Amino acid sequence: MRSIPIHFLTEMSFRHSPSLILIRINSCKRDLLKRLNPWPVLYFLPFLSFLTVILSFDISKMHDGTGIPLHYWGVFDGHAGSGCAIMASKLLHRLIRDRLGDVAHLLENPSVTPPICLAKNGSPYQLEVKKGANSTQDPEDPNAITDPSIRFHTEKTVSLESLIMGIIENAFKQMDELIEKEKTSFTISGGCCALAAIHLMGKLYVANAGDSRAIIIRNNEVIPMSNEFTPESERQRLQYLGFLRPELLGNEFTHLEFPRRIQHKELDKKMLFRDHTMNGWAYKTIIEDDLKFPLIYGEGKKARVMATIGVTRGLGDHDLKVYNSNIYIKPFLSCCPEVIVYDMSEFKHGPNDVLVMGTDGLWDVTTDREVADAVSGFLSCCEPTDPVRYTLAAQDLLMRSRGVLKERGWRLPNERLGSGDDITCYVIPLAGPVGPETET
Repeated sequence: MRSIPIHFLTEMSFRHSPSLILIRINSCKRDLLKRLNPWPVLYFLPFLSFLTVILSFDISKMHDGTGIPLHYWGVFDGHAGSGCAIMASKLLHRLIRDRLGDVAHLLENPSVTPPICLAKNGSPYQLEVKKGANSTQDPEDPNAITDPSIRFHTEKTVSLESLIMGIIENAFKQMDELIEKEKTSFTISGGCCALAAIHLMGKLYVANAGDSRAIIIRNNEVIPMSNEFTPESERQRLQYLGFLRPELLGNEFTHLEFPRRIQHKELDKKMLFRDHTMNGWAYKTIIEDDLKFPLIYGEGKKARVMATIGVTRGLGDHDLKVYNSNIYIKPFLSCCPEVIVYDMSEFKHGPNDVLVMGTDGLWDVTTDREVADAVSGFLSCCEPTDPVRYTLAAQDLLMRSRGVLKERGWRLPNERLGSGDDITCYVIPLAGPVGPETET
């Protein structure tokens, strides 16, 4: 299993994107803050439970040396070990790149609708068809339909944007399958939430599987670019799976949700409940089966699936079981990301317009609005051409969420508890790298 050298990742980060930033701090090792120099963002810390990647490369190389540029940022927040996060940080971008490379000939012709079927020989020029033939069909297929009037009402038109979204979604699934396969030969501990941003052909694709978050700040307006996947947000999906396949519950859990645990003395009484078909609540008569532990229990950050894990999407966790049992939790966890697309060409972006990506350690104590105000306020005090302004803005954002160490622990300015979780934060300029010789 090959991996990218650490020095290569660092060089790629600054060679191609000098104004991009990355800050990583392990909450379990706060004493490092006193020992690291003022720029902890420049170091790859292998002991962290999460890893990040900044890469820039071409999908395809043409004869003249040009290609299709692709920029990639990834955040991998690990839990129960760093093995899965490390593997995903080294391979996910390669899977995305390779799958996009398979359709590079389609990306080079964005005005042409992607064909329903590709050529059998895998030629990179499937669209070069014989004169007079339909440009969306395979010229090598003898059974191809040539009558346009028939094709128009029997085929669904798929946009290039949808194709790219599907490729990213499939890359996440392939990554999860690869982790499961490699676990038979290597120790790959835990799982991870994955958040990736891909800039390709003027559009920004943000894929999220977990509880990390990304927002765009444009003209001080907050544009959400991801949704968090927790037991509460995916309650109906989880309950429906438990309803369809009760054997996954191991005769220990019930797919129904109740406001609290039911006591044995409450049998035959009516109590509030809800199942996978309901957004609201109703009353039902309690039976013996309802005394089992709920599949989803708790609320907010304390909500858990099978009293074990607080996220419902991510990579890995193939060996995760309910404590002191043989019940696997993986069937309830999805590796499929939600992909949200932002068209960069529809808006004119200034030097203060940015994409902010962060793990839940940032968002647990800071709202979207507070992040936007903090970043916008900091950037407005800096010179627009200062290439390190985004680094400093992210560092300021991180320190705001971490707080100050006082007698009663780490505290925010309003005396609330600071974040006790790992924090990874990106502040990425949407207008591109800014410098003395760069035009915005």
